[in-house]
Amino acid sequence: MNESFFRPKLFDAIRGYNRERFMADLMAGIIVGIVALPLAIAFGIASGVSPETGLVTAIIGGFIVSFLGGSSVQIGGPTGAFIVIVYGIIHKYGIDGLIIATFIAGVLLLVMGLLRLGTLIKFIPYPIVVGFTAGIALTIFSTQMNDLFGLGITDMPGDFISKWWTYFTHFSSVNFWALGMGLLSIGIIIYSPRLTHKIPGSLIAIVLMTVAAYLLRMQGIGAFETIGDRFTISAQLPKPVGVELNLETIRLLFPSAFTIALLGAIESLLSASVADGVISEKHNSNTELIAQGAANIVVPFFGGIPVTGAIARTMTNINNGGRTPIAGIVHAVVLLLILLFLGPLTAYIPMACLAGVLIMVSYNMSGWR
Repeated sequence: MNESFFRPKLFDAIRGYNRERFMADLMAGIIVGIVALPLAIAFGIASGVSPETGLVTAIIGGFIVSFLGGSSVQIGGPTGAFIVIVYGIIHKYGIDGLIIATFIAGVLLLVMGLLRLGTLIKFIPYPIVVGFTAGIALTIFSTQMNDLFGLGITDMPGDFISKWWTYFTHFSSVNFWALGMGLLSIGIIIYSPRLTHKIPGSLIAIVLMTVAAYLLRMQGIGAFETIGDRFTISAQLPKPVGVELNLETIRLLFPSAFTIALLGAIESLLSASVADGVISEKHNSNTELIAQGAANIVVPFFGGIPVTGAIARTMTNINNGGRTPIAGIVHAVVLLLILLFLGPLTAYIPMACLAGVLIMVSYNMSGWR
């Protein structure tokens, strides 16, 4: 296919689409939706926003990426690579600054696709990508010590050295209930594949730790923080918000927006390229960039964070039989149903458990091998 044209893969997929293909996509979409649930929540919290925001990003962004994308199997949503960038923008410019930066990044991605720059981004040297990702992994790891050890630090410094110095000066206040839950979550994620490859370890850990936290709270045992202690989760999609743009805010936030756009383009096209090798198909890189741009233009209006292609969720989609964008759309619908009908239950998830999930995410991102 000529990559100079914008042609979403969904248009090709619906030709000759049958019940057998739909059932395979349906099952894959349900499984990916379940896998995406803990990651969307964890990435949202680690980025400095609410768990609800992480879910909304995965729902709206994931739908748009699958509906308009140039890859048959790409799954879009919030990813670990953006945690450091998003947290830094919020720390410096607030939520409004993040909304504007994400919107500008979406416009930049859209322009990249229209200018047919998709093929050029693929030529960025792989060692640069690995080194950048490893740095992000280390930073994510360093942000989780507060919740893993239950230190209760509320005013956390932004830079790496100061953050670790603050940890060391507060280690006398370790919460052993939180630490136990965090370490047990890590253990479950590591060893659960020995029992099953169908259910992700992160989901098993969150379900078990949430049940344990609920039972302990009912008995008045243990002092540990849950999502509900820190956030209020509304079981509905947020209403659209306005984006106020002027030359001064564009000038101020353009460097951050450019970083989001470039990282989003690289991660999305790398994910699509990896998927190509597995399903023996060729994605349209320019169409994919346009879809990523559209997602990042729309998501900020609902208070969401940056969207990109997620390699782990894309591979989960492929491994469970997903072969068309319908699977990605189903994944977004599954997350929407969870938010609407099961959202309040997420309030019982221990923060230390999410810290354990993100520590394993950072480990897998590190590329130490």
